[in-house]
Parts: sequence; C-alpha cells; structure tokens
Amino acid sequence: MKKFKMPRVIERSYASAIDRLMQGLKRELSHVASPFFIADIMRRLARSPTFIQACDQIARLMATHLFRDGHKTWRAAAAEGSKGRIIRTALQRELASPRVAKVYEGIISRNAELIRSMPLTLADRVAHKVAEGYEQGLRPEAMIDDILKEYPHITEAHARLIARTETSKASTALTQVRAAEAGLDWYVWRTSEDSRVRSAHTHMDGVIIPWGEAPAPELLNHEKSQGNYHAGNIYNCRCYPEPLIRFDQVAWPAKVYRNGKIERMGIKQFRKLLPGGEL
Repeated sequence: MKKFKMPRVIERSYASAIDRLMQGLKRELSHVASPFFIADIMRRLARSPTFIQACDQIARLMATHLFRDGHKTWRAAAAEGSKGRIIRTALQRELASPRVAKVYEGIISRNAELIRSMPLTLADRVAHKVAEGYEQGLRPEAMIDDILKEYPHITEAHARLIARTETSKASTALTQVRAAEAGLDWYVWRTSEDSRVRSAHTHMDGVIIPWGEAPAPELLNHEKSQGNYHAGNIYNCRCYPEPLIRFDQVAWPAKVYRNGKIERMGIKQFRKLLPGGEL
C-alpha cells in the first residue's frame, strides 16, 4: 500500500515556494549602504503584513495539496477491504469534522510561523557576522558582499529542511486524524527503503503500531532516545504510517509494538487485541 507514501513533488514544490519568498527578501538588501542596517531591515520585512500574508498563503497551499492528495489515497483504499463503507462515510463528512479542521488549520498555522521565523533567524546570524567583521576590521562593502553571497545557500538549505520535515509531519497528522474518523486504531510503519533511512527507523519498518501509543524508535534500537513519535513525525524523516485496513497488508507472523516493546505475533494472537477480533 505504498499509496499512503506522500508524493515528493509536494515537498519539492513547498521548498521552492519558501526559497522564492526568501530570495525576494534578498532583493530588498541589494542597495543597503551599510551592513549594520541589514539585520534591522530583515526584522522589519519579517513583520510586514505583505510578508506575513505570503507566509500564510504558502503554508495553506502546501496543506491543501496534502489534504487533497490524502483524500484521493483514502478514497482508493476504501475500495479495498471490509472498511470501505466506513471510510467513504468518514471522507464525505470530513470537511464538516471539527477534529479534521483543527488538524488542517494547525498545519497551516505552524508552517506559516516557521516561514515567518526564517528572516528573524537569519537576521540574528547576520548581526553576529557583522560584529565579527567589525572586530576583524573588514570593510563594510566586503561584509555586505559576503552576506549576500552566503544568503542564497543558507535560505535554500533552511527551506529544504522545513519542507522535508513539515510535509512529512503534516502528512502523518492528516493520516492519523482520518484514521481516527474511520475508527482505524493501528498502522504499519513504512520507511522510504533507501540508504538514508535511520537505523532506528529501519528497525521499525513493517512494525504494527497503535495510534494511541507512539513508540520511541531509538530506544527500541538501543540508541539515545529522541522521544516518542509516530512514523514521519520527526525532523528529516521520510517514513510514513500506512493505516492497517486489511490483515493481508502484512506477512504473518508480524512485528507488533505495544506496552513499550516489539513482539512477534501470529494473526490469531493479534486479533485478540482487537474489539471483536476485527480491525
């Protein structure tokens, strides 16, 4: 069921939109007479209504793309298995669901705030760089040139990090709330299946997990804890949760996470954990 894997085009589109916005701010700095003004100008731009509105629009577009893509994924999943009618009903009602609306608006609010923080973070970095340049006796023109040359690389990397982390977190949040609306209590942790997957996440691949009990993947892999979180819900993570809709989504016996540990179970044993023995 790789259909639940978020299309990377959404992540790339989001990163590009953020980077374009930040490069637009750079143009405002092109004619600055003194490096000492750069940080203040960036802070002023970050507070401007136009910039704030642009941040909100970019965040809302990303959330909308994820929402629509997820809706299509769930609609396709409804055609498979015994939960189809329940899933279709949940999808029909989700626009009126306060729970879904809260998650959707929360994604927009969080991402708009993260984008708005970028010029403020950069302003602090610039102020530090200017102070260092002043102590070293650098000419103001040289400091401005250095800042403007470094600017695109910093903002592009920051935009990629936000996009990679936040699209994954948002996708997981939308999957989780839709699963709750459909009464689906379990999911299968899936990785992106490439060499960049964290070892702790490789350890979690294929594990059946209850939504009500987020695991601590690093601890389960005998590493330093990064906290408890669901698939896709940590920085730079491309894993995703695949809602458990049918028993044949996994090979039995399967790995099941519960009560803080992973154990192998046959399908009969797992069914004993479910109300009425059904998903």
